[in-house]
Formats: sequence, structure tokens, C-alpha cells
Amino acid sequence: MRILLIHSDHLKYQTKSKTRIAEKINDEKKKGEFDNALVVFTAVEKEDEKNPDAVVQNAVKEVMDVSAKVKADNIVIYPYAHLSSSLGSPAIAKDILTKMESKLVMENLNVGRAPFGWYKSFEISCKGHPLSELSRNISAESFDEEIDETSDCEESEFYILKDGEFFDIEKFNFDNEDLEKLVDYELGVGKSTGEEPPHVKLMREKKLADYEPSADVGHLRWYPKGRLIRDLLSDYVYTLVTDRGAMPVETPIMYDLADEAIRVHAEKFGERQYRMTSGKKDLMLRFAACFGAFRILADSFLTWKNLPVGMYELSTYSFRLEKKGEVVGLKRLRGFTMPDLHTVCADMEQSLQEFEGQIEMCKGTGDDLNVNYEVIFRATADFMEDNREWINRAAAMIGKSVLMEILPKRKHYWICKMDFAAIDALGRPIENPTIQIDVESGERFGITYIDSEEKEHHPLILHCSPTGSIERVICSLLEKSAMDMKEKVPMFPLWLAPTQVRVIPIAERHMEFAQNLASELQDAKIRVDVDDRPETVGKKIRNAGGEWVPFVVVIGDREMEGSELTVTVRETGQKVSMGVQELIDVINLETKTMPFRPLPLPVKLSKRVAF
Repeated sequence: MRILLIHSDHLKYQTKSKTRIAEKINDEKKKGEFDNALVVFTAVEKEDEKNPDAVVQNAVKEVMDVSAKVKADNIVIYPYAHLSSSLGSPAIAKDILTKMESKLVMENLNVGRAPFGWYKSFEISCKGHPLSELSRNISAESFDEEIDETSDCEESEFYILKDGEFFDIEKFNFDNEDLEKLVDYELGVGKSTGEEPPHVKLMREKKLADYEPSADVGHLRWYPKGRLIRDLLSDYVYTLVTDRGAMPVETPIMYDLADEAIRVHAEKFGERQYRMTSGKKDLMLRFAACFGAFRILADSFLTWKNLPVGMYELSTYSFRLEKKGEVVGLKRLRGFTMPDLHTVCADMEQSLQEFEGQIEMCKGTGDDLNVNYEVIFRATADFMEDNREWINRAAAMIGKSVLMEILPKRKHYWICKMDFAAIDALGRPIENPTIQIDVESGERFGITYIDSEEKEHHPLILHCSPTGSIERVICSLLEKSAMDMKEKVPMFPLWLAPTQVRVIPIAERHMEFAQNLASELQDAKIRVDVDDRPETVGKKIRNAGGEWVPFVVVIGDREMEGSELTVTVRETGQKVSMGVQELIDVINLETKTMPFRPLPLPVKLSKRVAF
């Protein structure tokens, strides 16, 4: 039996039509709604037919154990054939599911069961804490645990690490509201409201992106402004990593699971994979750029003189088969763009030195984006014991308290990991940069280097995404903007603003001057447009505000006759007199270290498509 356990804020299902193997149900069973529920997606397999009672017993034991740990109010058994390609007979499957329900009810638990053999629509909101997503393989003899990368060890210990000291979370006096929210969410204390995050409305309202109804769920269409921001962010990360000496590459998005190293690495990711067959081949769409990078490294001749060496790819796209009910806006997608940096290191000493440099790089992205990051530092107990002084030093680089997770033993390919997260308007984390020390992949993929004594070794590999997925970066920016609206005007960082300057001519006679001004600003590598539409000046100014344009210049007779412009600065709300060169200098000073791309739309607003 294969089961997937999701601890949810809520689950709703509705039957649509029945198959030929559908069980008979009354109207009450045709729909269901459960709050704070442990949803047990279940597939009964052929192997279970040998001893169904033992399978039921082991499954019930496991469900009860997880339910007690997550403190679920309800348990919902949900038939889900998609978990297995070796399904048992419908009759035995229904019998096993019914017995599971009965035995759980006998334990005085609140239990529901979705009907077997019916096509159903469902909506689920996953809580997202460390125990909220677990997969199990239940057999008659015993069960094996499979832990998704999103679900860390359930025996972990959590502390607040501040100034080299570990504090009990219950006794810690939080002076950082965002860190407290992160801790609550990570430990499953915080409860999701089920609301749509504000960035979804904003990404549509600002004409950045939208859902694509003709694609699989979790894949977006991008409009010119959104595409521009994505491209600028991609350029930004490219410069970050190449300045550190990383070599850009490009690798395939699809891999053959007959390759044992790829198959084993993929299995560690659990169920969230896009798989397909082509002829006799079992293929997988990548969920990260690891596979291609490791294959290149395995085919390369490396010596100790090369190390550390970085290999970088912007994986457009990576794919994760997220649960349909969990896919939302830019925060959780099935197809996303991930900057992936892999750094090959000779030994642990070199790895820790590189890790520190990457902490600075990841921290810097928060500064450049004007987004606050809170940090979770994760390490195995063995790594902690051997590297306590370094852990304190690395945590001190963050400059504030961090959440520390200690895993009793290694469950993944990494032994140490630092995750940076922004907090959204609903108090939930948005996973952004990450750094990991990988101790498995060098050997698994046959990556070697020759040391100074001409001996061959498998290296350690650092995984780093300096920003996290590009989509989540934009999500963080929009969520921050939604929170800013309570106290100040929302806006993008100037270097990311689709339009940096809008020129508004008052009348037709001012048009030529406005266009000449726009041309001069364009020559200075500033994104500028001209609102030439037949609207009132007041409406044009309001429209510019609605598009978060940082600088608005109204052109009238005074501007044509004088040497200075009247510029409305969005950030301060002030009207400032300045010359053209002064405006150019102000913008270039703030954006000088950042990438630039030209305006992706017609300069004249009257020529633009209404998306």
C-alpha cells in the first residue's frame, strides 16, 4: 500500500461521476468538508492482497502515529490510485479502505472516507510544517518511510541561535515578529487562514502574469512587464555567480531513469515528479539542474588546482508535480525558473569557506531587492558536534537570531543547510535563497578530482540558489508591496520597475517636447514612456500611480520654456524641480550596479495592447 499523508488546514471534495467500480453511496457522502485534517491519500496494491488484515493493521498504526504528532482534529481516508502503477483488485481495495476506517473509528477518532471509484474534485490547503507532507510504503510485514525534501526529520530539535547561544523556543523572548512567524509555521503552530495571498491579485492587476487555463495547473503566462522583471532578475543572478567565477552551462530538462545515479537521486525527492514514457524509456522532467551539472562534472577532468569550481545554470524550466490544491500564484508552481549554482569542493574545510562566501551572496540579494529574509539553519547532530564553532560564526554572519534545526542523523544528501525565507502578508514563509553541503552526489555520479599527490577523490558539492526561484522572488516583492500599502506607497526597486519615468504632455503642443525628452532618457539607459492618450492630466497621473511608476514628469508651457522639470517622486510623494541631467544622474546612481534592459512595450501608451 502506498499512502501520502497531508496535514491540511482544510479539505473539500465533491463527487462528479462514477466509474464502473464505484461503491454505492448516499447523497451525504457525495461531498465532504474537513478542517485541520490529516488526509490519507491511499493506493491499495496487488501485494496487499496476500495479507490485507496485516496491511490494514500497519496502516492504521502509522496513521494514528502521525495524527497524534500533528494534532489533527480529523482523519480523511482518500482513495488515490495515482500513487501506484500496481493496483490491487477493486473489491479488495474497497474492503481494505473500509476496514481502515472502521479500526480508526474504534480508536475514538473523527474519521471520514471519500468514496471509492468516483471521479472527484477536491481542494486542499497544506499547512506546510515539517510533518505536513509524508509518504509511506505500507506492507504486511512492516513499513518503510520515505521523506520528501520538503519534510525534514520528525525527530529534529529546534532552537533559537543567538550570539552563539542556543535558546529554548518556548522561553525565548522574540523581538523579531517575522522570525516568530517563521518559527510558528515551521513547527506547525501557525494556522493558515486559507486566504489567497495578496500577490496573486497584484500579479494580475499589474499585468505581470496570470494563470494559463490551457496548460497544466501551476504553469503561467507572462506578459511583457512580468517577462522584463524575470529577465532582469536572471541577469542579476548571472552577474552574481559569474563574478564569483562560476561557469554558465545549459543542460536538458528531461532525463532517462535507467541511469541509476539519476534514478536514486530522483527517488529522494519523493512523489513530486513529472514522469512519462517514450517507447521503452521511463523519463523524468528535472526538478532542479543537478542532473545535468553532475553529468558534466563526471565527464570532466578535475584536479586540486581547479577547486573550488562553480557551475551555474538558470533552469528554465524545472518541474515539480505539486499537489493541485497547493498550487497558488507565484509561490508554488509546477513549472518554475531556478538559478542553480553547484560548487565542487575538495574537502570540508574548503566547503565551509565557500559556504561563508555564499552566505554573504544570499544576504546581499535581500539588500538589493529590499526584502527581509529570516533564516533557518539546519544541520545533522554529527555535523554540529564537529563544527560547532563554525556554525556559530556562520549564524553570526546573518546579523540576527536564526532558527536552528538539529537532525539526529542524516536523512537527505545534505548534512548542513541554510534556508532564507521572506514572510508574506499572511504570515507564511516564501522560500528564497538556499545553501546546502552535499556529501552523496560526488560519489553517486562518479565525480572525481586528482589531488596534489595524484590520488583520486570524490568531492563535496555545495548547492546554492542565490535568490531561490525567480517566480518566488517576484512573489516576495509583491507580498512586501501588499504589506507596504498599509503605511506607504508600494513600488518595485527602481532597477526592476518596468517603467522608470513616465512623461505626460498636457496638450498636443507639448507632445514633441515630451517625445524628445523620452528619447534623451532612453539614450541614458532609462526605461521611459509617454502617455499620449486623450485623457485628463489628472487621470494620467492616477494611472501612473496605479502602475507604480517611480518618477512622473508633466510637460506644460513652463517646462518647454524653462530649463527644469517638475518631477513627482513616488517614494516620497514630493514634487521636485530638477534638470534633465539631474534626473538621469539620480536614476543612474541608484541603479548603476544593476542590470538594465530596455522597455518591452511601445513608448507611446496609445499604441499598447490591453492585456
